[in-house]
Amino acid sequence: MKFGVSTFLTDEGIAPAVLGRALEERGFDALFVAEHTHIPVDRRSPLPAGGELPRKYYRTLDPFVALAAVAPVTRNLLLGTGIALVVERDPIVTAKEVATLDLVSGGRVAFGVGAGWNREEMRNHGTEPRTRGRLLDERMRAMIALWTQDEAEFHGEFVDFDPVFCWPKPVQRPHPPVYVGGGGEPAFERVAAYGATWLPSRVPAGELGGRMRRLREVAGDAPVVPYSASHEPAALETYAELGLERVLLDLPTLPEAESLRALDELAAATAAYR
Repeated sequence: MKFGVSTFLTDEGIAPAVLGRALEERGFDALFVAEHTHIPVDRRSPLPAGGELPRKYYRTLDPFVALAAVAPVTRNLLLGTGIALVVERDPIVTAKEVATLDLVSGGRVAFGVGAGWNREEMRNHGTEPRTRGRLLDERMRAMIALWTQDEAEFHGEFVDFDPVFCWPKPVQRPHPPVYVGGGGEPAFERVAAYGATWLPSRVPAGELGGRMRRLREVAGDAPVVPYSASHEPAALETYAELGLERVLLDLPTLPEAESLRALDELAAATAAYR
């Protein structure tokens, strides 16, 4: 298996460029970073995992700026969003950001997307939570048109533009691979629609096989890459038995020295499975 990490990059944790170099030095092949544009003070939406909202959610770096800092100090590291909140993003601007990062990194972008959970956050971007799924799908189709057509146009319920030029185009053809977050039927349908990879977050290793069987019914032999995955021996053994090609291990958000020690622990735990 290949192993990468998924994490929250913040102004209080390890710097992006330092982390990128450290990952490659230890044989990791991917870095996926979370996104929250802000956290509303008056938040009623519960954290999906339960409990209090961790400090790291309040302080996330912009994923594209952070990954752009990682690109020039690494050679082969896959640079991923985990996940980009497309329902809070202008599709034309986001299409350009993804394509630009793909260009400057030499074709190393993986575009992880999802509909999000924080209803107050998305409302501040003018997004109605009840229709965010339709909005996500439409913005994705519009971005794919911008990446793949010299004179792209799109006319939908939420996105509408006449023919435009939008350059650069991504290095990867037809566009960077799409990774779809989420654990239910809508996510599986998006995996099928986009020819995408499923990016399940914090799904216990013991439950993953059953969910993958349902995914196969909806999306065929779509790749699966667990996000925020456990490095415990039983979990790693399960991932190996499932035949997964890549796993994104959970890296806590810590200062530099502590982050490097955590990476050493992850490298040691996974050495037998590489």
